Formats: sequence, structure tokens, C-alpha cells
Amino acid sequence: MDTPQNKTPEVLASEKIFKGRIIEVAVDTVREGDQTYVREVVRHDGGAGVVAYFEDGSVALVRQYRHPAGRYVLELPAGKIEGGEPPEACAARELEEEIGVRASRIEQLSEFFTTPGFCSERLWVFLADGLTETTRSHEEDEIIEVVRLPFARALGMIASGEIDDAKTIIGLLLAADKLGLSANARIPTGDAG
Repeated sequence: MDTPQNKTPEVLASEKIFKGRIIEVAVDTVREGDQTYVREVVRHDGGAGVVAYFEDGSVALVRQYRHPAGRYVLELPAGKIEGGEPPEACAARELEEEIGVRASRIEQLSEFFTTPGFCSERLWVFLADGLTETTRSHEEDEIIEVVRLPFARALGMIASGEIDDAKTIIGLLLAADKLGLSANARIPTGDAG
């Protein structure tokens, strides 16, 4: 490669081909060293997810239909960062909207790109504890079922493939490490709800 890794390739042109509520799609022409190439880019403002950990050792997840996956997915409460809000504020907002709880403590576990090969989306994952109940107030187009289960059961569902959402896997495994729980829990599988 002719371009040193510390020198960012030059974007020669960027054509926006779609703008929706959540994403924007562009076609960028990029020069890297002596080569010029085209890349399709999905632009997204990023989001935050939160592991809601209760004093009894349970965790609250949400089950909702995800159209691109074509099925219902069990995942962390999460949402899109709005209006440049800090990721921690987004996590706290989503925790209350989707689960109906507030946290006395929210701690960042990770920050990562979801799919950097074509998407700019960056996600932050937090651990929340010291939870107190409030009122759920999710968005009108969100049809969400709250699923509360023992943390060890959630870890077993990762191993069995019942939980296959990346942010949820990352969040639960990092939270297990932070909380000193075994990520190798052998829990019988079955109905999560």
C-alpha cells in the first residue's frame, strides 16, 4: 500500500443518494495513495444501549420486530442519539422510555462501530444499576415487550444463539465481566418470556 496508515485517504467527491429519518446513504469517491475507488456509505448519528441490571440479579431486555432481520429480536434497550445529546443521556432516556426505570448509576462499558465496512454508526453501551421504576413512554411506532430474566439465563441465551444482536452480546458479556459474573454459565434454554 502506498498510503501510510496514519494518513487518511482523501474524499474527492460525495454524492448523497438517499436521506431518511434514521440514515443517509452516500456514494463517495476516495483517493488512497495512487488508487481511486468508490464506496457506498450509510451515515448514522450513532446510538446507545444499556444493560439494565437489577438488585435481584436480573436484567431487562426488550423484544421487538426488526424488519431488516425479518423477525423478533431480543436486545438491550437502545436508541438513536438525538440532536447531539451525549451518549450517556441517550442511554438514560432509552432506559426510561423502553423499560420504565431510572438508574442511580450509568457506567460506559464500550464504544464501537457496528459495521465499519459500509456504515458510520457508532454505538455506546452502558451498564445501569440502582434502578427505580418510573413510567414507560416509548415512541408511538415502537411495539416493545419487556423481558426480565436472570442475568445468567441471558448469558446462556448468547451461547445458545437465542440472543444474536451484536450490541446485546457485547453489552451482556462486558457487564458480566464488570459484575464478576461467569460468561460461561450453562443455563437450560427455553422460553425467555
